[in-house]
Amino acid sequence: MKVLDYLDIYKPKINETIKKIFNYKLDKVKAPILKGYYSELLDYFLSGGKRLRPLICIASYNAFKKEKDERIIFPSVGIEFLHNASLIHDDIIDRDDFRRNNPAFHYKFRKYHEDHHLKKMDKYHYGTSMGIIGGDFAFFIGLNAFSNNEFNELKNLKAVNYYAEAFYELCDGILIEMDMINRNDLIIDEYIEMISLKTGALIQKSMLIGAMYADAPENALNYLGNYGINVGIIFQIIDDILGTFGDEKVTGKPIDGDIREGKKTCLLIKALQNLDQNKRNELINLVGKNNITQDEINKVRELFKESDAINACMELVNKYKDLAKNQLEQIQQEINQSEFEFYENLLKYVSERSF
Repeated sequence: MKVLDYLDIYKPKINETIKKIFNYKLDKVKAPILKGYYSELLDYFLSGGKRLRPLICIASYNAFKKEKDERIIFPSVGIEFLHNASLIHDDIIDRDDFRRNNPAFHYKFRKYHEDHHLKKMDKYHYGTSMGIIGGDFAFFIGLNAFSNNEFNELKNLKAVNYYAEAFYELCDGILIEMDMINRNDLIIDEYIEMISLKTGALIQKSMLIGAMYADAPENALNYLGNYGINVGIIFQIIDDILGTFGDEKVTGKPIDGDIREGKKTCLLIKALQNLDQNKRNELINLVGKNNITQDEINKVRELFKESDAINACMELVNKYKDLAKNQLEQIQQEINQSEFEFYENLLKYVSERSF
């Protein structure tokens, strides 16, 4: 079954589960500020998103079940809460005001401050503070997916442990990424380590949670986990390309953000490796420059093209696709054919997003 077919079946059910978890919280609070705040957070969650992580969790459960059931839908949304929490905080760190063609969560509260003429705390401090709280809340409400479901306590505890591992690895990846901003001597292996943690971990743990609930054998969990990390690597490399050469209407984010922030993307690392010294120095001076102009941003894109950075990044994508396919082939006989097709199509889905 293809990824988009899975989406048609399960995305509405995933969204209903997210609403159910939020409504449980909304029903318990009385203060208007809390009802308003958590309603805004729910709107943010439902404003877009591919729901790829819960979808992967569901597919990984179905892969090992002779008869499919829908018990997995409730716990599948756990990593989605963790993912969205990280996006809220990411937008604060990156100073991005828009996400999915909508205002970023912290930016919504900056505008709220302006619209209501609040006197205490400046609008930037207010928006950032409300965003930090929202991300923190989302991190922890995600744990509700692993309680009050139809699985036993032992399995739910294992799921919580995977969730905690994903949280730790995500934080490690973000810290490494922030350190990388100040370096110009990076090698691609360091970048791969960072995205394996920041992006790969959430995809990997989504797969492992689903397969664990289905009682998948240990060897299958190992192969599936390795496959998931490789999918995450591919996803992030393509995201890097889209972040500079994509269509803003499709990506939902400005396509000059990575250049303005000086992020060490796959494009930048490959360009720095391939350019001569003079152009390398020019690129270093432009990326992350304060008050960079649009002409200078266009110059960065020209240097990326001149260095053949896009093709170099796509070579990496193909490398990790081959690694992922190899891991998938190891468990082909242990999983249902429809989910084997899903995993095959997932590689195509994440690697062929247009730019």
